[in-house]
Amino acid sequence: MKILVLGGTWFLGRAVAQAALDRGWKVSAFNRGRSGVAPEGTQEIHGDRTVREDLAKLAAHGPWDAVIDTSASELAPRDVLAGAKAVEPVAGKYVYVSTVNAYRGWPNEPLTETSELLDGPAEADVNYGRLPADWNGPDWYYGRQKAGAERASLAAFGAARVTVLRPGVILGPGEYVGRLPWWLRRAELGGAILAPGHPAKSIQPVDVRDVAEFALDQAAVGGGGAYNVTAPIGRETMGGFLNACLEATGSSGHLVWAPDDLLLEQGVQQWTELPLWRTHLGAWNVDSTQAQQAGLRCRPLAETVVDTWEWLRGGGTPVEHPRWAEHGISTAKEAEILAKLVA
Repeated sequence: MKILVLGGTWFLGRAVAQAALDRGWKVSAFNRGRSGVAPEGTQEIHGDRTVREDLAKLAAHGPWDAVIDTSASELAPRDVLAGAKAVEPVAGKYVYVSTVNAYRGWPNEPLTETSELLDGPAEADVNYGRLPADWNGPDWYYGRQKAGAERASLAAFGAARVTVLRPGVILGPGEYVGRLPWWLRRAELGGAILAPGHPAKSIQPVDVRDVAEFALDQAAVGGGGAYNVTAPIGRETMGGFLNACLEATGSSGHLVWAPDDLLLEQGVQQWTELPLWRTHLGAWNVDSTQAQQAGLRCRPLAETVVDTWEWLRGGGTPVEHPRWAEHGISTAKEAEILAKLVA
C-alpha cells in the first residue's frame, strides 16, 4: 500500500504514519512543516492546504492507494473540498477523520451512524456557523464545519470511495489537548483529589493507536461508509479511569467524589476544568457497534493511561496548542469544593 497522510506530525496523524510504516507501507505526509516531525521513513511534502499551487505540487507526487485526512480540524469545508479535488485523480480512496460533534444531537442524545448531521455545505468558508456574541443556545460552529468537511470529501471522491470516521475523545501518547496528561499530573501530586460525578459513570475514550489502525484498515478495503469510533458503551468508567491514573503514577492520593449537582452549583466547567466530566445524556452514549464489527479494536483504557504516563516520564512533549491551557481546575477552586464535601 502507498498512502498519503494529510498531517502526519501531530498526535493522530503521526500515529497513522507510524502504524502504516510498521505495516511496511509507503507513506507520504503533507504538512506545513511548522510543528512536529513525521516518523522516520516518511516522505514529507511541505505545503499549505489553503494554497492551490501547493495542492497542485502535492498531486504531482502521486499516485496513492489511499489518502487519510487527519489535519482538517481547523480548515473550512471549502479548503477540504479543494484539497480532496486536487488529489482525487491520483488517489484510490479517501478516509476523512471527522468527529461526533458533527451530529446535531451531540452531546444531548444517544448517537448512532444514522443520527442526523448538522448543516454545513461542502463549499462553506471558515465563517459558516459562527454565532453572535450574545447567543445563549448550543454552539454548533465546530460541528457544522466538520459536517461540511465530511460533505466536501464526499463531493470530491463520491460515497463509494470515502470512509468517514467520527471519534469522540482520543487519548494516548502524544496527546496535545491535555485531558489525560492533566489527570496524570494531578494524580501524581496526591492528596485529596476531586473526582467528578459517580465512579460507575460510563466513559468512552479511544486510544490514538487504535484509531490509527482502524483508519489504515479502512484505507485498505474497498467501499465507503461512516463509523463512530469510540470504546464500547459501558466498558470503561470514570472510577476505573481515575484509579488507573493513581496506579500508573504510584500516587498515594485518594479520590473524593463530588455529585454532579454540587459541581454545577460551584460553576465547574464541564469537559475542561475536570477533563472528561460531562453531565449531558449523550456525551458518553455513542454506539460504535458498526466499527467494532468492521474491525475496530479498543485496548483497555488502563493500558492507554500507563503508556501515556511512560511517554510523559520519558520526556514526551506534545505539539504546542492553545487547548492545553483550557484543561484543569485551579488548586484553590478544587480545595474550596473539597472543603464543602468533608464539612
